[in-house]
Amino acid sequence: MKNASTRLVFEYWDALRGERSAPERGEIEPGALRHALADTFVLENEPIGPVFRLAGTRLCALMGHELRGRAFTALWPDLESQGDMRRLIQTVMDESAGAVAGLSGESATGAPIYLELLLLPLRYRGRTHARVLGVLSPAVSPDWLGFDTVAWMRMISLRMLWPAAAVRTPAAPRRAEPPRLVVLPGGRA
Repeated sequence: MKNASTRLVFEYWDALRGERSAPERGEIEPGALRHALADTFVLENEPIGPVFRLAGTRLCALMGHELRGRAFTALWPDLESQGDMRRLIQTVMDESAGAVAGLSGESATGAPIYLELLLLPLRYRGRTHARVLGVLSPAVSPDWLGFDTVAWMRMISLRMLWPAAAVRTPAAPRRAEPPRLVVLPGGRA
């Protein structure tokens, strides 16, 4: 994870879940994520697919409109990419695994933009397959933000954060005393 917003949200989510596969939606405190809230979103699993339940202000400004109530897959212009995103969200929910992806795109005026996408499963009232916590943040805040919008994006990298890989290993036991330097008598050879 390269972006500060992505790392902050992941570390918070990871600490909340503890030994569980995912934390409850009700455990998320927006104040703890205040430095990343502008890039953060929550998706709700609906029969039509994942839909934005909440979306941060910078994310809405990047896309040029309010995202609440809109389909997550509508951020991608072609049907193939929409299908890929739908399958990625389903994998995050089915496997209780996180996903981090690198995205490349262009604004409506042709300015390049690089973004990082983080998707993390959430439980809602004990139900799995209910919500997804996410972050979509630019590598560098574009100078055209508020004047131009993202016209298209495509995924250029993907890494899954499998639950087994996130299991914490206990630290190695420390020695009671530090090793000593021993000088052996001898001569020059």
